[in-house]
Amino acid sequence: PHRASAMSNREIFLLTVKGDKSKPGLIAELTSAIAPHNVSILDIGQSEIHDMTSLGMLVEAGKEDSQRLFKEIVFLAHEMGIEVSFTPVSSPDYERWVRMQNKARYTVTVLSRRIMAGGLAAVTRVIADNGLNIDTIVRLSDCVSLRASNLRYSRAALQLHISGRPRNVNDLREELFKVSMEQEVDVAVQEDDVFRRNRRLIFFDMDSTLIQCEVIDELAKCAGVGTQVAEITEAAMRGEIDFQESFRQRMRLLKGMDEKVLEGIADNLPLTEGAPRLISNLKTLGYKVGILSGGFTFFARRLQKELGIDYVHANELDFKDGKLTGEVKGEIVDAAKKAQLLQSIAKREGFSLKQVIAVGDGANDIPMLKLAGLGVAFHAKPKVKAEAKVGISTLGLDGILYLLGIRDHEANVIASTLLPETPVPERARL
Repeated sequence: PHRASAMSNREIFLLTVKGDKSKPGLIAELTSAIAPHNVSILDIGQSEIHDMTSLGMLVEAGKEDSQRLFKEIVFLAHEMGIEVSFTPVSSPDYERWVRMQNKARYTVTVLSRRIMAGGLAAVTRVIADNGLNIDTIVRLSDCVSLRASNLRYSRAALQLHISGRPRNVNDLREELFKVSMEQEVDVAVQEDDVFRRNRRLIFFDMDSTLIQCEVIDELAKCAGVGTQVAEITEAAMRGEIDFQESFRQRMRLLKGMDEKVLEGIADNLPLTEGAPRLISNLKTLGYKVGILSGGFTFFARRLQKELGIDYVHANELDFKDGKLTGEVKGEIVDAAKKAQLLQSIAKREGFSLKQVIAVGDGANDIPMLKLAGLGVAFHAKPKVKAEAKVGISTLGLDGILYLLGIRDHEANVIASTLLPETPVPERARL
């Protein structure tokens, strides 16, 4: 009864402040003004956008002190040239807000070269239609000068923290996936839990993911068998022959190729835009990095040397007298093998699968994308994007940093490599 009586003698109100962010000491001045009145701060939040600051402070004070408190704040606001408003909050409303703290939370990351109003409208409409609230919005990317000459390769990223329980989280992802197909925007939905902020192991497919080419096609061109190799690839895609058989058929067409030809290709592998920046920053954060590829170790080892990669698993070419025999040493790395390697390395390193990121573009990457805590379909076909948890089709590989909540100014490790870095192609309109 005594506590209930004490509560009835106090009231809660939301103090909202808007002003020029060039005025330092705003919070210090406000809290100093209200401190003598035995005020309890229940919640506080502040945001800045360009030259404006918005501050919200939920406070509890004795009823007898409220009028003096309001007068002091209004006087201070006049002195500082800021706007203030007061909104009463009932005790039941506050207690309802306390109970809602345990509701499910998600992070929605919106990526593009430039975020247009139409794209953001489509994303936020889906969120609203699923009965979810947007609690905060954070810009992860740096602002870019509109006078810059490289706007084609600029990056834009927003992180939306949302709360509530969607009718079905898979349906939410499906609806946002459709938005990404219709708008020049990528949308990633992740549960906002400890694992999202604690990934520790990342695996890449190599061809058309870590590098902007398919090495076997480059080899086929040099051998003059490009058309034949393409026909076998298409037959495999139609399901007429399985991956392993198609792989062996293509390899036999390369029999007799001189090792020097392969060295020339390896010396000029076109790294995917953002790959050096992504890997160097993740390595600084203590990540282990691996390549799981249906390509060749001959080229993956070169990437390992250039980028500081920890694990390489790919197909081992067989040479005799400096020329390809047309065979492969050991087991062929296919979709099932990639998934198996991901699991075994994660276990060896002592990481949960939820701490693993997998990145790939092809159908043979789907099993590992679905196993990983964060599976990223990178500039992939719609089928692969639909199977993965996340798709990136507008930015380079360093767009993955945004999925981890890393801001541009935090990703400040500068990478250096002798290999050329190649911009990703503009996404085809669907």
